[in-house]
Amino acid sequence: MLILPSTVKALLKSQAYPHKPQKIELVQTQMSFIFLTGEYVYKVKKPVNLGYLDYTTLEKRHFFCYQELELNRRLCPSAYLAVVPVIEVKGELRIESEGKAIEYAVKMRQLPQDRMMDVLLPRSQVTREMVAKVAQKLVDFHQKAETNQEIDAFGRLDVIRHNCDENFAQTEKYIGLTIFRAKYERIKGYTDNFIENNADLFDKRVREGRIKDCHGDLHAAHVCFTDDICIYDCIEFNDRFRYSDVASEVAFLAMDLDHYQQAGLSRHLVNTYVGLSHDEEILKLLDFYKCYRAYVRGKVESFKLDDRYIPEEEKERVLTTAQGYFQLAESYI
Repeated sequence: MLILPSTVKALLKSQAYPHKPQKIELVQTQMSFIFLTGEYVYKVKKPVNLGYLDYTTLEKRHFFCYQELELNRRLCPSAYLAVVPVIEVKGELRIESEGKAIEYAVKMRQLPQDRMMDVLLPRSQVTREMVAKVAQKLVDFHQKAETNQEIDAFGRLDVIRHNCDENFAQTEKYIGLTIFRAKYERIKGYTDNFIENNADLFDKRVREGRIKDCHGDLHAAHVCFTDDICIYDCIEFNDRFRYSDVASEVAFLAMDLDHYQQAGLSRHLVNTYVGLSHDEEILKLLDFYKCYRAYVRGKVESFKLDDRYIPEEEKERVLTTAQGYFQLAESYI
């Protein structure tokens, strides 16, 4: 039986919220508890240290709530509203109340679930025009995104090699569960060889200012087609995962469109982006970064198998999803 923390149980009660929602739905990621209340979403960070992120103290969770708010306003300003305290009042929890905070939440306007790209894709309701608008938004975003010497450093060969080596180290424990040994070795061999044989290309990307403060987690579940296109839930917890070549960011969403068996839309996204940005070198890096990003998605799904708050029946779906992403990673070789 799944046992939730007392704070989470308290935030599943209507009286905890100022607008007294009739229905509250709990969604979990590996790092957050997310409360959908109809009009608003409240996102509470789990007190975990996963190595690549550390939310173990209230002070750190407070800091990263503000990081999440500010960084996501770059691509989704209308949805990210505030960081709000969770207060204990006479033994009960209240959100957005007066008093000493025992926790913090990011308050968002709840986006329409039926307009999420990952919901629309299986229904064949994402058009070439919609994808082209996403490409245009990304080109505009990347042109304005910050770059400097510190950010440039994350495009260096040693950092790219470290990121890839970390992926393989962190997935060793899942060999035989979500990825077979032969697949693991084949993807690792391809990755090592590509990096070794393309050192000049990676260096050139740095010199040309292609390493930017990006979104960092650009897959279909984070794109919503509202009045405007809202791209939300960027990575706030580790700059290293956000500072990257724009080619890696474009490849991420292109890979996920492949995951939904929409290869035509994937090609249209890339071609539109390249046409608007005049960055034709992306095409030389596309399969490498698609493989890398698919592997990351397989890794992140695998991590969920170790989360004690995720129900066993959901872990069965997680297992299948992880295996699918690793299979996709291999297909780019």
